Amino acid sequence: MSCEPWQCAEVAATRKANPIIKPEVAVAMVKKAAHPILVVGSNATERYMEGRPLIEYLIDFACASGIPVVATAHMVGEFLKRGYEPAGFMSAMDIGNRLVDPEWQGIDGKGHPDLALFVGMPYYMEALILSGLKNFAPNLKTITLDNLYHPHASWSFPSATLEDWANNLKVMASKFEGGQ
Repeated sequence: MSCEPWQCAEVAATRKANPIIKPEVAVAMVKKAAHPILVVGSNATERYMEGRPLIEYLIDFACASGIPVVATAHMVGEFLKRGYEPAGFMSAMDIGNRLVDPEWQGIDGKGHPDLALFVGMPYYMEALILSGLKNFAPNLKTITLDNLYHPHASWSFPSATLEDWANNLKVMASKFEGGQ
């Protein structure tokens, strides 16, 4: 596992993402958050682990944790095809802009998110959004659930194999289902 940016010449400046070595760390942060949000990008149907698309792992995690999901691009249709209704949908750049806005009360209108989890976006797009949030939303914590390290997030899993990635997502979902 590596904590180096996947994109060539990506420079994170003086502040880099803290590596998440064990999925239980991410679970603890999600449980501690008052208003978390999960942003799912267009690659969630194109990435497969253990014969299942990423979106199915994310549905398991969202159902277990109760985190509101914001689907980007065409992903709302993909969620609905699988019997899961996301809390909302908008473009990736729009959700990035809303997370910077301190007046925005979240997708459910119950308060500005204090933790944003990102997964399944094209790497370069997610890197730009996370860079903007790092610089213009200082009170927002960000976590990437991808298998590629994102230095602009507050917390990121190190670059890992598909097998390790699937295991991390399964462990995270299991920690909510059992109420541990």
